[in-house]
Amino acid sequence: MPQPVNRRSYSSPLRAERARGTRRRVIAAGIELFLARGYAGTTLAAVAAGAQVSVDTVFHLFGSKRGLLQAAMDTVIGGDDADVPLLERPDPQTMRAETDPRRQIALFAHGILSQLERIAPVDAMLRSAAAVDADVAALREDLHHRQRRQAMTTVAGWIASNSPLRDAMPVEEAAAILWTLTSPELHHMFRVDCGWPPDRYERWLRTTLEDGLLP
Repeated sequence: MPQPVNRRSYSSPLRAERARGTRRRVIAAGIELFLARGYAGTTLAAVAAGAQVSVDTVFHLFGSKRGLLQAAMDTVIGGDDADVPLLERPDPQTMRAETDPRRQIALFAHGILSQLERIAPVDAMLRSAAAVDADVAALREDLHHRQRRQAMTTVAGWIASNSPLRDAMPVEEAAAILWTLTSPELHHMFRVDCGWPPDRYERWLRTTLEDGLLP
């Protein structure tokens, strides 16, 4: 009697890379259309056409337009589509490993400036869409309040591990300062409304955080 054949799952590195490439193309097309047409004016059919894939592929990858927007924001915030939590990436980990708190703040100011510059155009679109779409409003609330506040609490803890904070402030208060001073809204006010160049904003942020957080 013939023995049953043991079928093993087959994972092709080439197939996986093609899938990642398709996902990147769809996200890139989504970002381009969100910026050009806004969230409401962007259709998944248009995204599919821009990425040269089927609409079914877009649905399979992201489930909905909101899912695509979430992936687009994650990509813009992180700077790429790597499946690595933001604070576990090389630049934040370099800041974490630094033992001089002033140097930590300098590294933080430089890194957060790059992030804010990347997300500014997309966040403007997100803020506009949030005013009329409850799902987008919930997404922005989660990104800018829960996730960003949580990240700033972690960063404040890294700084506090190397130095007592000014006036013995608790880490939560330091996190609130970091969260407020690095908000997209404040960045927009300085960079757009006041016309500050990036290096001036970075210098202001570094010195303000040093004065506000360190003895």
